[in-house]
Amino acid sequence: MNTKVIIQASSNSLGNTNKIVRYLNKDNNFDVIDLATKKIGHFNYEFKNKDDDFLPLMEEIISKYDTIIFATPVYWYAMSGILKVFFDRMSDLLHYKKELGRKLRGKKMAMLSNSGENDLRDGFNMPFVESAKYLGMQYLSDTHIWFTKDGKEIDTEAIKKLNDFKETL
Repeated sequence: MNTKVIIQASSNSLGNTNKIVRYLNKDNNFDVIDLATKKIGHFNYEFKNKDDDFLPLMEEIISKYDTIIFATPVYWYAMSGILKVFFDRMSDLLHYKKELGRKLRGKKMAMLSNSGENDLRDGFNMPFVESAKYLGMQYLSDTHIWFTKDGKEIDTEAIKKLNDFKETL
């Protein structure tokens, strides 16, 4: 059983984020969960979304994995909307399901972002670093990957970064 999971958080299950995830996972060292295949509602103070896929997914992640890698495209200088909703729902683990949330302590987190060019803005990783810190998780690393001018292949310099990133996991 893999103890590491990649949470793929793109609205396009077969897009560039998936290309990077497949490259990173070519040796099948990671399990992959595609958030686009899950029904996860927005955070609600009355926990009206408690019966969607979020809590069962978190129970699975927390029980099976020691390392969680978030893979997200950069949309409007930030993580994808689907991943932002996922992060917002972690509030359920702080208020409604505290015992489950406490089990994140000691786990490891990393983040992999991508866009068409090598143009990531400073501070992109802050929500990941600070969330890991707040949840008592160890933040391992992050990297940004980009594609060739035609958008079809991972840039060769970015492949080197991706290989270095994999070594930190």
